[in-house]
Amino acid sequence: MPDLLKKTSPEPLQVYSDTDVTEIVENASLFLDQAVQYQELMMMYDCAIKEVRTKLEVLNSEFSVRYQRNPIEFISSRIKKPVSIVRKMRQRGLPLTFSSLEQNLNDVAGIRVICSFIDDIYAVADMLIRQDDVTLLEKKDYIKSPKENGYRSLHLIVEIPVFFSDHKRDMKVEVQIRTIAMDFWASLEHQLKYKKSIEDEEEIIKELRECADTIAATDARMLSIRNRIHTSPNREAAKEDDPIIRYEKIQIPFGH
Repeated sequence: MPDLLKKTSPEPLQVYSDTDVTEIVENASLFLDQAVQYQELMMMYDCAIKEVRTKLEVLNSEFSVRYQRNPIEFISSRIKKPVSIVRKMRQRGLPLTFSSLEQNLNDVAGIRVICSFIDDIYAVADMLIRQDDVTLLEKKDYIKSPKENGYRSLHLIVEIPVFFSDHKRDMKVEVQIRTIAMDFWASLEHQLKYKKSIEDEEEIIKELRECADTIAATDARMLSIRNRIHTSPNREAAKEDDPIIRYEKIQIPFGH
């Protein structure tokens, strides 16, 4: 069983321009007068991440014991940085208040779930949102409908109750679920797009989109191979028991 507590997805190095540094310094004072309140709110988001992460780890542990396989390869998480929060709120013309932050930003707390196969993505998402204390607020399927640049992933915004010493708070968490191949492409594309000057930018964008389609086609082929193995006579018993089998016939487009 993968060690979900130790495996993390590597974070790309963040490079700040002079403009970024100036903005960071200017924005730093925005929350200083309310530092305690900000720290408490971020603590609540962190606790919400722990709640959702635990649910995912429980599902993975159950599959490891009952079906001798793990739909989840690893899980990583993050809390959005203060400068990113302020920048996003300003871009959207939102008031810089804590209540506005909670109401309008859905991705302050984020979890990334990496699966082996495409059908694992939909199965894990379904098992998570069917839990009676998880409320699905928003779903964006960039696997069936990829972004123009080729990006693929399943995005969920969920709300869960978090119990503190004297109250309960409903908190939002963004959950991104993708395959290893999708994560590989997204990580490299993320690094490349932060380069300040790129020669032949249009050609590189085109090649990245083609790479995304190739990777998606490979994902689909790997799923097909896995399904052929599962249909062999000696796998029928396991096939009938494994709840993810219901997702095997999903048709995923890999071009656009």
